[in-house]
Amino acid sequence: MDDVDAVQAQISRNMLSSGDWVTARLDGVAYLEKAPLVYWLMAVSYRVFGVHDWAARLPIAISVIGLCLVTSGFGVWAFGRRAGLYTGLCLATCVGLFLCTRILIPDVILTLTITLSMWSFLRVMDAEEPRPRLWAALFWASMGAGLLLKSLIAILFPLAAVLIYLFLTRELLSVHTWRRLHPFSGFFLAILIAAPWHILAAVRNPPLVSWTLDSGPGQYHGFLWFYFVNEQLLRFLNLRYPRDYNTVPRLQF
Repeated sequence: MDDVDAVQAQISRNMLSSGDWVTARLDGVAYLEKAPLVYWLMAVSYRVFGVHDWAARLPIAISVIGLCLVTSGFGVWAFGRRAGLYTGLCLATCVGLFLCTRILIPDVILTLTITLSMWSFLRVMDAEEPRPRLWAALFWASMGAGLLLKSLIAILFPLAAVLIYLFLTRELLSVHTWRRLHPFSGFFLAILIAAPWHILAAVRNPPLVSWTLDSGPGQYHGFLWFYFVNEQLLRFLNLRYPRDYNTVPRLQF
C-alpha cells in the first residue's frame, strides 16, 4: 500500500523485463523524475535473487551497512579505534536511519557517497597521506555516483562543504591544495560516470514541442528541461508543475 515502495520496486522490475535500463517506466509511462542508480541496483538484485520484496530492499540494506562501516572507518582514521567504534555504533542505532530506510528511497545511498567524498577530501588534505591522488579520484568518483542517485545536490552539498572549509582555513586560493585535489581530471572522472545516462536519456526522450520562454505550464520540453529545471530548480523554488506536493515554510524547514 506504500506508493513509494510500489513505484520504485515496479520501475526496477519493468527495467529488468523490458531491457530498457535508460528510461524508467511505470505502467508504460516514462518516469523521468529521478536518477536511475537505485533502480539499477534493485534490478540487479532481482536478476540475482528473483523478484521478491526483500530483493528490492537488499541494496538499501547493504548501503546502510556500508554507511556504518565507512563512518566507523572515518572515525578510526580521524580519532582512533575507540572513537571509530562509537561512531559506527551511534549510526547503526540511529532511529532516523531506521525510519528513513523502511521505504525504498535512495537517500541513504546518497549519504554514503557524500560521507565517502568528505572522508576522501580530508585524506587528500592530510599532508602525511601517502596516496592523495587515489583519494582525490575517490572524492570525485563519489560525487559522480551521487549524480546518478539524487542529481545536482550530490555535488552541491560536498563542494559547498569543501569550499567553506577551504575558505575558513585560508586555503581556498592555495595552488598546492588544488593540485592535490586534481579538479580537472577529477571533474572529468565524475562526468565520465554520470554523463552517459544523461545523454542517452535526453536522446531517447526528446521535446514534444519547441521550447520558448512563454511556453505554458504542463508542456513537456524533453528530458533535460523536465529533469533539471522542473524537477530540481522549480521544485526548490516551489514552482514545480504539477503542484502535487506539500511544502513547509523555508524558515521552518
